[in-house]
Amino acid sequence: NIAPVAYQETYDNAGLIVGNAYTDLTGVLVCLDSIENVVDEAIAKNCNLIIAHHPIIFKGLKRLNGKNYVERTVIKAIKHDIAIYAIHTNLDNVYENGVNTKIAEKLGLKNTHILSPRQGLRKLSVLVGATQAEQVKKAMFEAGAAIAHNIVAIENNHHTVGAGLIGSLEQAVEEQDFLYFLKNTMKTGCVRHTHFLEKKIQKVAICGGSGGFLLSQAIAQGADIFITADYKYHEFFDADGQILIADIGHYESEQFTIELIAEIISKKF
Repeated sequence: NIAPVAYQETYDNAGLIVGNAYTDLTGVLVCLDSIENVVDEAIAKNCNLIIAHHPIIFKGLKRLNGKNYVERTVIKAIKHDIAIYAIHTNLDNVYENGVNTKIAEKLGLKNTHILSPRQGLRKLSVLVGATQAEQVKKAMFEAGAAIAHNIVAIENNHHTVGAGLIGSLEQAVEEQDFLYFLKNTMKTGCVRHTHFLEKKIQKVAICGGSGGFLLSQAIAQGADIFITADYKYHEFFDADGQILIADIGHYESEQFTIELIAEIISKKF
């Protein structure tokens, strides 16, 4: 309900990666990356579900013989009956309770909205009896469920689903002052950035993780600064004097996702 798997990017592998969806839970461990030592921690804390931001399996596995950290992690999780669920670009792509909304909250941005709204979505309407409402999700999940439904194309942009986010500071601040604030708030040792444009920062575009593909949208919407990660050397020149690019690091941009997921679970359970 928070971040449907259907909202993930086509290259992604979000969802239940290891385990059975109907297993009773003893505890949940939240992390960014579900690597071996995280499985060890789950074992020690009697947690049989790990919710990770990044999928441990991104590409197909042809063998499971423990030759690398991915295979060892999966083997250990299976051996100890620990499920691994990834909530990746689907969580990036939602406005409410999304990764970028959490960053915006930390930075104090106001009047926020999706930077690049998702297009070409389909609305699924399901018709069931009133007494069957609680069974709909399970029935849709199981193969061969006999449920009448109707799929309708949504022609306009979906303004609560999409990539990145843009908003404004309550007051404009000098570039260097904002970068110091950004460095401290996002707990990063370094902010890699383009040259100063000698104008104040007020409109801020953000994208947790690798968001360079959104630069043109940030410029088009008049952002003074674009905050993201994983910029390569020559890509900084794409700012072309139109915007300040600030690369705060991949981990640093997504570190509060653990806090976000924990808050969502705590509110629900």
